[in-house]
Amino acid sequence: MRKITKTSTAQCNLDLYTLFLLSEPKFGGCNRLAEILGDVSHDSVNRFLLRERYEPKDLFKIIEKIINLVGGILSVDDTVIEKIYSDPKNAELISYFWSGKAHKTIIGLNLITLYYSDINGNSVPINYRIYDKKEGKTKNDYFREMVSEIISWGVKPRIVTGDSWYSGVENLKFLRNQELGFLFGIEKNRIVSKEPQKYCPVRTLEIADEGLVTHLKEFGFIKLFRKDFKKEDSRHYILYLPGPEKVKETTRSEFITIHDLHWGIETFHRAIKQVCGICRFMVRDTQAIKTHIFCSLHAFIKLELMRSQKIISSWYEVQRNLFTLVVRDHILANLSNDVIV
Repeated sequence: MRKITKTSTAQCNLDLYTLFLLSEPKFGGCNRLAEILGDVSHDSVNRFLLRERYEPKDLFKIIEKIINLVGGILSVDDTVIEKIYSDPKNAELISYFWSGKAHKTIIGLNLITLYYSDINGNSVPINYRIYDKKEGKTKNDYFREMVSEIISWGVKPRIVTGDSWYSGVENLKFLRNQELGFLFGIEKNRIVSKEPQKYCPVRTLEIADEGLVTHLKEFGFIKLFRKDFKKEDSRHYILYLPGPEKVKETTRSEFITIHDLHWGIETFHRAIKQVCGICRFMVRDTQAIKTHIFCSLHAFIKLELMRSQKIISSWYEVQRNLFTLVVRDHILANLSNDVIV
């Protein structure tokens, strides 16, 4: 974070920009905020985005006061922040990325997030990276880097979850060395062994509801689960806990509980797009984009804090309720008109 040595005279700051993201449901950009405020120029907003130097550690400093750092579920996933009308030649962070939602490659930013759900039911982004090709790192490199960071910050999760993209042997061994358990999806062609030196793909195995203890090639003993879905093929998951006996004792119910908690990162990614304005920026400079992303994550943390304090019942309530009276007054004022204007 940029260090301030004297009282700031800036017209735009973190709180103001964050509130803008939470309240404006459709339009983004410096001009829109200037239009809403009236006495703040779009240049002031642009300078704010260019000036600040927020880092993932700054986000952690905000949330460490409101969550329990011990015993939670740590989930990893990435999402594409769509910018389909942008030209990748004009912005370093914008490129072509595979979108699971669109089932094709689209233009945008790739955000990799560690999402932490504590034992009290609070869930927040605890670390993040914006994929930058210049750094020469993979998403798995970012994942291991972020986990190492949060451990150094004092976070002690009970288990780490992720989809099959993050289930490579290097990641699994890394987590084992950190004495962390994990639950990851795996592809059907991953090789396991029920008997010494006899390996086969997981898709060929009969797996009971309570799971199957087996040996994952190049890693060690894990418990294998299968979950069936109505509209798609079944998926396979591997569960590991420090200590062989703990793996054997894990029940189907415990697997389902951990699996469902991982779904929280999917709802988080949906929320930052729908009510935190993360896709609605109109700047090209790398630093300005990074500041906008930080503000959007900061906006989500505000919503989650309000939800945990029971001020709101869901993340979507704030933006929806902002316009209730306006819409009601508009309807009632135009009831007698033949055409609503």
